Amino acid sequence: MTLTIITINRNNADGLKKTLESVAAQNCKDYEHIIVDGASTDESVQIIKDYVASDAGKNVSYWVSENDTGVYNAMNKGIKHAKGEYCLFLNSGDWFINNNVIRRISSAEYNDDIVYFDAIVICRNKKSKLTYPDKITSIFFFSKNTLNHQNVLIKSSLQKKYLNRLY
Repeated sequence: MTLTIITINRNNADGLKKTLESVAAQNCKDYEHIIVDGASTDESVQIIKDYVASDAGKNVSYWVSENDTGVYNAMNKGIKHAKGEYCLFLNSGDWFINNNVIRRISSAEYNDDIVYFDAIVICRNKKSKLTYPDKITSIFFFSKNTLNHQNVLIKSSLQKKYLNRLY
């Protein structure tokens, strides 16, 4: 299974650096990385250029820094360029909990359009674990809950199907 990691950023140089370091530290390199920057005015673009030019950034298949209309517009730009079977959004400031996350994802066989995992959320130095049911069988789950983009794999073909209906 191939994975596309899409990173969205705007004026978050420190968060972007942490995210890129987390991706580069993965033991498995079976992924492509797409970076979409919203015309940052801080050091973000230089961080991206340095990353892409280094060995750590060799899996970057596409990157751009340009104006957009918001985070979802930027995410859609990333989806358009995705070549992996599944997409994972790991935005600037997000990071993998350890160096084996991509290895574990890549070694599994998934048949579903959407695959989700439990997540660890750290906010204001407070850590909490989000645990989800094995199967979400009702739309009513989403009336009180949500899935975080960092712990959801969505088939690229599914995203592109609905993206094409929008544009």
